[in-house]
Amino acid sequence: MRAAFRPRALRHVTAARLSCASSPRAAPVGSGKRVGAQMAAAGCDGDPGPAQELLVAWNTVSTGLVPPAALGLASSRTSGAVPPKEEELRAAVEVLRGHGLHSVLEEWFVEVLQNDLQANISLEFWNAISQRENCADEPQCLLLLLDAFGLLESRLDPYLRSLELLEKWTRLGLLMGAGAQGLREKVHTTLRGVLFFSTPRTFRDTIQRLYGRFLRVYMQSKRKGEGGTDPELEGDLDSRYARRRYYRLLQSPLCAGCGSDKQRCWCRQALEQFHQLSQVLHRLSLLERVSAEAVTSTLHQVTRERMEDRCRGEYERSFLREFHKWIERVVGWLGKVFLQDGPARPASPEAGNTLRRWRCHVQRFFYRIYASLRIEELFSIIRDFPDSRPAVEDLKYCLERTDQRQQLLLSLKAALETRLLHPGVNTCDIITLYISAIKALRVLDPSMVILEVACEPVRRYLRTREDTVRQIVAGLTGDSDGTGDLAIELSKTDPASLETGQDSEDDSGEPEDWVPDPVDADPGKSSSKRRSSDIISLLVSIYGSKDLFINEYRSLLADRLLHQFSFSPEREIRNVELLKLRFGEAPMHFCEVMLKDMADSRRINANIREEDEKRPAEEQPPFGVYAVILSSEFWPPFKDEKLEVPEDIREALEVYCKKYEKLKAMRTLSWKHTLGLVTMDVELADRTLSVAVTPVQAVVLLYFQDQGEPPDS
Repeated sequence: MRAAFRPRALRHVTAARLSCASSPRAAPVGSGKRVGAQMAAAGCDGDPGPAQELLVAWNTVSTGLVPPAALGLASSRTSGAVPPKEEELRAAVEVLRGHGLHSVLEEWFVEVLQNDLQANISLEFWNAISQRENCADEPQCLLLLLDAFGLLESRLDPYLRSLELLEKWTRLGLLMGAGAQGLREKVHTTLRGVLFFSTPRTFRDTIQRLYGRFLRVYMQSKRKGEGGTDPELEGDLDSRYARRRYYRLLQSPLCAGCGSDKQRCWCRQALEQFHQLSQVLHRLSLLERVSAEAVTSTLHQVTRERMEDRCRGEYERSFLREFHKWIERVVGWLGKVFLQDGPARPASPEAGNTLRRWRCHVQRFFYRIYASLRIEELFSIIRDFPDSRPAVEDLKYCLERTDQRQQLLLSLKAALETRLLHPGVNTCDIITLYISAIKALRVLDPSMVILEVACEPVRRYLRTREDTVRQIVAGLTGDSDGTGDLAIELSKTDPASLETGQDSEDDSGEPEDWVPDPVDADPGKSSSKRRSSDIISLLVSIYGSKDLFINEYRSLLADRLLHQFSFSPEREIRNVELLKLRFGEAPMHFCEVMLKDMADSRRINANIREEDEKRPAEEQPPFGVYAVILSSEFWPPFKDEKLEVPEDIREALEVYCKKYEKLKAMRTLSWKHTLGLVTMDVELADRTLSVAVTPVQAVVLLYFQDQGEPPDS
């Protein structure tokens, strides 16, 4: 603050030091030495009259603007001198202005304040604070802290009154320093810099503890209505948090605000004393300097605690609206802290913007912490989708206002690899969660970039599982309990065609609705194709070829047709038609022939049975034969297994073959003895069982029939 003063060239200048008569007030000392040097350079040709006038004017101004103790003089109270009035001070400033010394008055004032702060005021303030640091009782601690800042205000009050005079004279043009606003900023910067150049840790902890208490007291006062009910819990007692908090408040003997026994609650006193403290800090322009760090830490701590208490593990409802209401109550508390909601509201535009800045800070912090919480729980949220859709939509809203996409990608990939991609998890469960991830992450990120990046390890791992394709196909046809969503996806009326790779809907859209892909999107992949990909196309793309899925479906269909005589042909025809929409007509032609073979087999069997019924009883076969006649080139290859069947069965099959050759000229049958189903009655000693068994099991039972009864033991 020690700037070199340049003496202004005056009309009457002399090189000799002034020799003046004694003045009625003592000459300035300390920082006034420079001003004395300038005064020595301002004379009037040896005439002591102007010099005497200048010296008197300077003594009047200096002792009128700053406390006498700051100049090393006796206090005006003990000396009996009367402080100069404003008119006298202004007249003295006019004299200084006439001699060109008004330009240094503002810097002299700031320098005296700085010296007094360093030598006296700061020491007194921190001595008072140190005597209160070990006070554990919060009401007493708050009261003593208020006294310490009151002492500081009383010591700085003369400077603040003089600052108003200097600003007034600057506006009137009597001074020509940094301007009224610049002078005030310089004074308050000096004040904050000297007082809080090195703030003790204990002081910061005390301030933070008291502001945390102030917030709890304020929120408790707002939470309670006139009837003693809690508006936050009204209509919400079904939620886990509301019930827990309601019973906790009923059972606790302590006040939820001040933490004291309810019979000795000091919430009202705390609100009043904090308001007084805020007023003192505002008058000293120390409000934000003292409280900003404590307010920030308190808000962060309370927000985290509330979020953990209310939101963790709760995915089925949105919390954004509820927290926005809570944030508005927090902003109301900030209005109390920064005196934005009462008659003591600051008039400066900068102070008027304080509340808006804090509102933005609280909202941004909430979005960031809430997003971090949901990112940490994203695996469970995906597992519970669509019940957890509100949590996904909340996370999407927060991600649009924070820069946490990379955090989400890293966290989700780690969770998938740790909890899902290991041999202890069934393939069906992996596919089920991957389907849930597709649905959930499509809501979270319509561009599908997060799904593409985060779930790439899942796709790689599924390629290593031997039963992945079979599980997917079983899910498509409704034969798997774990992947039933695939059957629903397959039955969509307007699916994406895997044959063309484009969505059947118009994908052009309006130009104004176009949204670019995020920066982490793969530039080598089409944006429209990525956005239009449905669940089935994403599963098929794991292998990059639809032929694998078509061949697997043929095998699955063949197994069902050959081993389940009670199958529903309508269901299988429907599945084939739906798959034709996905994979195209040509790849599904073999499956259509397989279903046609089943229909032809039923018709041929009916014709042969009708002819048999027309014959006499002695010419009818001993048992019925119903054949499934397959077009060998259209069915999957079968294992070449041999089975020696009993003679009577062989004869019955040959008879059936001749009947078929009669119906279908130029065609014959080649029997697959190991395939099919045999219905037979098994007579035991005490009962008869009707069973349906495989041909191999039937042959074994028939060989037992040829054996004689075992001898009695």
